[in-house]
Amino acid sequence: MTLDNAALDRMAVGKLTADVSTFTLTNSLVSTVMAASTTTLRYPGYMNNDLVGLVASLIPSPKRHFLVTGYTPFDVTEKYTFRNATALDVMRRLLQTKNMLITSQSNDGLQGKFISVLNVIQGDVQPQQVHTALQRLKSRALTNFIDWAPVNMQVAVSKGSPLHQKSRGIRGLMLANHTSVREIFIRCASQYEKLMRRKAFVDQYEQYGVLSDGLMEFQNSHELVTQLVDEYAACEMAS
Repeated sequence: MTLDNAALDRMAVGKLTADVSTFTLTNSLVSTVMAASTTTLRYPGYMNNDLVGLVASLIPSPKRHFLVTGYTPFDVTEKYTFRNATALDVMRRLLQTKNMLITSQSNDGLQGKFISVLNVIQGDVQPQQVHTALQRLKSRALTNFIDWAPVNMQVAVSKGSPLHQKSRGIRGLMLANHTSVREIFIRCASQYEKLMRRKAFVDQYEQYGVLSDGLMEFQNSHELVTQLVDEYAACEMAS
């Protein structure tokens, strides 16, 4: 699961209307997302009750296993509620790229296509409502999916903790395989190249022989990252 610090800061200031982002707020956002992602494992139902079953449908090939996350509503401060939202409202918001916890260099927001989507819905909702919302989203073509495979959008209705009183609102988590995740790896590769051109911090590795094969491990890792970027870019092609 991929989380971006810049996106967490944006969420803390924008969604929680905080004056300034703090570690307390960003850590609360991370814990909210991670706890939601494991609800189907901690309170198992008839589907998505093991880790393999949860992610198998999201990952088309072993290399493309970096999942983008989205969550709504973020009410960590307990000041903002979402009581009147329907399952369709929540699922529609989850598909909006501005609610994903990664950032983009583009002024137009995240550019790319969905490969697969799994929404985990929790709260006062009936399975029939979720099924109807899913059909409406597919019929309206509100999402930009890859062209070379059928639309892979699934929904899991999660049970809540029996120790807590059920919330009247509906919350949702999105786990998605989205090609825009490559922007994070592009930034990492670019920053690495700048450091290597200046040979920044390299002397410590050379002096103490931390790496048995010199700096080749760094170079091999850089090649793997660039190959991953190409893999996700290829997913956007028609074939």
